[in-house]
Amino acid sequence: MNVSVITIDGPASSGKGTVAKIVAEKLAYHYLDSGAIYRALGLMWRQHCLSDNQIEDLLKLIKTMDLHFEAGHTILNGEDVANLLRDEKIGLLASKLAKVAQVRDAVLDFQREFAKPPGLVTDGRDMGSIVFPNARLKVFLTASVDARAKRRYKQLQLTNNSVTITAILRDLESRDLEDTRRKVSPLFYDDSFKLLDNSELTIDETVSRILRWNSEVVQ
Repeated sequence: MNVSVITIDGPASSGKGTVAKIVAEKLAYHYLDSGAIYRALGLMWRQHCLSDNQIEDLLKLIKTMDLHFEAGHTILNGEDVANLLRDEKIGLLASKLAKVAQVRDAVLDFQREFAKPPGLVTDGRDMGSIVFPNARLKVFLTASVDARAKRRYKQLQLTNNSVTITAILRDLESRDLEDTRRKVSPLFYDDSFKLLDNSELTIDETVSRILRWNSEVVQ
């Protein structure tokens, strides 16, 4: 069955997650947060007390993983784990597991199962390049590192008053370099993507642009 898929890839703090959720809501499509999959795996890794040499055991867990998203909730095997997935240690585990080729290969089929009628909107680092290369609309959402650092700073100020814009900027530059140079599924785009720099755009303006592109593809 040919299902309509919209992918939104981009660097950290480009707003792709927020934008993808809104686009999915506007179109009444399913939504997939690809990053949450790896965080869920990180949580399961910790819950089962696995060690670095137990990747095969993790691959078996992937086959039993029941993960879906409901109005701001992330349901893993019947439990809402949205808050648990925000844990910094889980994030570090997720990043570590995402670099393992065996894990990414196993997750590939799991991700593709989210493509169901009436359609899917998904965000990540390799959604349009690797997971859904034939998606109807592939967007690469980016912004200047300064704009992204300011956005991230505003977010973190709500919970961490000690954070500095300099530290965030340094972290984003490091993550950008790592994402584009990693051997497994690096962050990149080509002429099959629609490039959208939203450094000077609001979230609503960004969403509107993507919805317009989508309507043009449909026509």
